[in-house]
Amino acid sequence: MDRRAFLRTLASGGYAVGMAAWLGVDDFLAADDGDVPVVTALVRDDDDPWSVHERTRTVPAEWYAAVQKAFEVNERLAQLGFTGYLGSAVVPGDHDSGTASVSVGLSSDGHSIPELIDEFSGGIDLNAETIIDVDALQNGPVHREPHLADGLVNDRVPSGVTCETSSSMATLGPALYPPAGQRRFFVTAEHAFLDDHDATDGTVVLPRENEEPIELGTVARYHPRADIAAIEPTGPLEPASRIDAPSRPRVRGQFTRFGLADLVARDADLEKVGALTGHTTGKIQGIDAVTCFTDEFCRRGQLRWGGEMDLTDGDSGSVSYHRDPEGDDRDVLIAGFNNARTWWPGQSYVWGVGAYRLTEQHGYHF
Repeated sequence: MDRRAFLRTLASGGYAVGMAAWLGVDDFLAADDGDVPVVTALVRDDDDPWSVHERTRTVPAEWYAAVQKAFEVNERLAQLGFTGYLGSAVVPGDHDSGTASVSVGLSSDGHSIPELIDEFSGGIDLNAETIIDVDALQNGPVHREPHLADGLVNDRVPSGVTCETSSSMATLGPALYPPAGQRRFFVTAEHAFLDDHDATDGTVVLPRENEEPIELGTVARYHPRADIAAIEPTGPLEPASRIDAPSRPRVRGQFTRFGLADLVARDADLEKVGALTGHTTGKIQGIDAVTCFTDEFCRRGQLRWGGEMDLTDGDSGSVSYHRDPEGDDRDVLIAGFNNARTWWPGQSYVWGVGAYRLTEQHGYHF
């Protein structure tokens, strides 16, 4: 059958068309009975870093169906936005269990989950947790010495070092590739800049050990909902697809949404290097999360992992990552950004936009 008919057949069978669009007929024919193929990562080509190809693997069909349903339930919750809803996240089970659940955060002055939610949950467990008034809590700063760039290789700046804006300090992420033009952007957290972007020139500076600071570039585009700023280099330095950890990991690409779900199913750790807290590791606590804690709008496509001690002021803009299962020992794939942390009792995690969400919404890739 032709491609269009093939996709229609998959859609009628409940398979996500967005996922199937990355896959070909051969991927499905190669899967064993009871398994389905999923795209788990987008990886850059060595010869052409502005192009990506997909990595696929097979997963149990029952697990896939449960996780896909949980994504749908989570999206419906966000669309309802009922009184007291502060956010939610998908929590996949392991592959053998064939299950997934949705964690729902509720404010103390809100209502319990409406009965109507059970009507569309489709057997997905909804785990509700009441969160006290987050606006009344204070998050005290933790004072540490920032990690400054030192010994740059080939005038390339790695992820995990301090950068400065006119109003704040943050952490640089690895090289970000825009959807058009063969360029590499520096990237850091959007909230490191003034709320009024017209009041700043968007310049980002790199402080260095025993040397004068050097200008990296200026912001090409702000993305407030994703909380990232893409910075076009204007000086002699370029962003590196490296992370400033002892092993000098090389960034090869990023995980998809189902790639993150697969990591949860495998009980895998994520890592990060922040300019203030350095290198830490932790478990994924929720994917495709919606967070409505900090702004008048809700942020979609968020990743929750680790604990609140894994992030402090100045770490925003860092990335979480995991080893590339098909690459060399030092190759890694990006999971998402680290731009905020919990500061209320009962929950403890770091959150930020997932790399897959940036690709879906804005076309960027690592």
